[in-house]
Amino acid sequence: MAPLDPSLLLACAATGLVAGVLGGMLGIGGGIVIVPALLLLFDARGVDLAIAAPMAVATSLATIIFTSMAAARAQIRRNAVDWPVVRRWALFLILGSLASGQVAKLFPDGALTLFIGGFLALAAGVMFADWRPAPHRSLPGPLANAGLGFSAGLVSGLAGIGGGNVIVPTLVYFNVPVLRAAATASTLGVPIALFGSLGYVIAGWGDERLPAATAGFVHLPAAAAIVMLSVFAAPMGVALAHRLPGRLLKRVFAVLLIAAAARVLYSGVTALGWI
Repeated sequence: MAPLDPSLLLACAATGLVAGVLGGMLGIGGGIVIVPALLLLFDARGVDLAIAAPMAVATSLATIIFTSMAAARAQIRRNAVDWPVVRRWALFLILGSLASGQVAKLFPDGALTLFIGGFLALAAGVMFADWRPAPHRSLPGPLANAGLGFSAGLVSGLAGIGGGNVIVPTLVYFNVPVLRAAATASTLGVPIALFGSLGYVIAGWGDERLPAATAGFVHLPAAAAIVMLSVFAAPMGVALAHRLPGRLLKRVFAVLLIAAAARVLYSGVTALGWI
């Protein structure tokens, strides 16, 4: 695969534009768009799925550092972030996301792709259902918070999604309003993406199967092309989120998850030779 393939860079830039708007609007960092897009782009250029899957995840996480920073800055200006949650979860999210690169190497060919697709489908079902948490439910104590934070960081790092797809449904479950949950997820997405991508750089360093212009599993030209437009689009997504009703925001989130899950699951099932 040519590292500066013009068609790849153009497709990545378009992906960054869409991911930035949706990431800012839903607090998902944009990985829900970036990972499936990169899987398709790398696969179309002949990259083996055993390498394409962690490359897509790692590259997505690297771009989410910048997208989440842009979205978090806009959310902080609107005073929408739940700072107690950030303080309770940040360290454990970092530990989980940092471990994700090593854990990803344990998955057999195609299994990581199936994991990503299955997780996205589960999150879609939770968000699409007209479900309301018990009104008395609130965030748990320190030990449970530590477990939630570590698990969210690990799953987010494995899926390359920056945390919003885990953090938003979790906070909504504990009666945090969806707009405030999205704002908090954007802020927590920065350390998840930073340490998650670092874990993938370490895990992939020196792997001879990787194409040129990579740092570990991170494909640098693709990441740069995505970031160029996503950081400008993220604040637009934040502004849009503050104009939409919470229920509609959840439904948009869910529909996007369903579409991405279907495509990723198809890729994983094909790679495993099940169809």
